[in-house]
Amino acid sequence: MALPDAGITYHSHHGAVGESRHVFIEAGLQPLFQSVTAPIHVLELGFGTGLNALLTLQEARQQQQAVLYTAIELFPLSPEEMVQLNYGQLLQDQPGFLAIHQANWEEAIALDPYFTLKKHQSSLLTLEGVNDVTCIYFDAFSPTYQPELWTETVFQQLYNLLLPGGILVTYCSKSVVRKAMATTGFRVEKIPGPWGKREMVRARKGLTN
Repeated sequence: MALPDAGITYHSHHGAVGESRHVFIEAGLQPLFQSVTAPIHVLELGFGTGLNALLTLQEARQQQQAVLYTAIELFPLSPEEMVQLNYGQLLQDQPGFLAIHQANWEEAIALDPYFTLKKHQSSLLTLEGVNDVTCIYFDAFSPTYQPELWTETVFQQLYNLLLPGGILVTYCSKSVVRKAMATTGFRVEKIPGPWGKREMVRARKGLTN
């Protein structure tokens, strides 16, 4: 699935499911399941196809740990585009995939005893009313296409939203991005990326500042 007129795709050609699971679930969510007992609040920047939300729903069920999932998307897919996606079939959870896409925007919807979804049709730059975040999935388009979302100002906003000990994960490991994160206080580490990408970034907010 590509962004119109941009020549870029929502997910890697090397395997969308594998990339999303590696970057967001294994590097971001799973470490928090091991260390956080309270409900985990995930903030996703770039709801896109809903794949990350579906993988998180499935992981929350498997771990039997509650997740509040806040997703931001300024340009949601149309119903016609959504029905072309096959992630529900691939992950053997078409009801969950449809429920994620059919959930009302701007309303918290409990889709499962372990998963509550709230979608905002908004830009991060104008987002209000979100706080106490445990994990950030930074899944915006690349700095080349959306440079305004990879700045020190934006990472300062995200740092402020995170609870101490919180994690931000993203596929992008460019030095300018890591520098912007570190300047705002994140403890930044490069870790192995998904297949086809050598590195990714996991950034943490310290327990003490």
